[in-house]
Amino acid sequence: MAIYTAKAIAEGGRDGHVKTEDGKIDVNLVTPGTGSDEGTNPEQLFAAGYSACYDGALNLVAKNQKKDIDSTVTGEVNLNKDETDNGFKLSVVLNVEITGVSQEEAEELTAAAHQVCPYSKATRGNIEVTINTEAK
Repeated sequence: MAIYTAKAIAEGGRDGHVKTEDGKIDVNLVTPGTGSDEGTNPEQLFAAGYSACYDGALNLVAKNQKKDIDSTVTGEVNLNKDETDNGFKLSVVLNVEITGVSQEEAEELTAAAHQVCPYSKATRGNIEVTINTEAK
């Protein structure tokens, strides 16, 4: 049973428009690499969502382990050529900076967060996800 449902409406594909039902997101879309800065693209939206969700999971894991941390997650979503079908595929890099713990503890926290983050669960086995962890 869903505890929350987000609804977005897209028209015009990569050179169109997307908005959420509540109007909080209402942006033009542009194809990456076209040189246009008149909008965003699905990869940027996915990077924003994944990095925010992952950071939330990381802080939940840290709280449950009684660790006081500050963290920043920079998500990179890559649009790659897919040689298997001459189409495209995605890959993700999450660059995680954590203060308040050692490097070893930071790596343990990021591994645990990757197991509970809903975006990580959704992408597991489907796309390549790399997590780079740095304790500050």
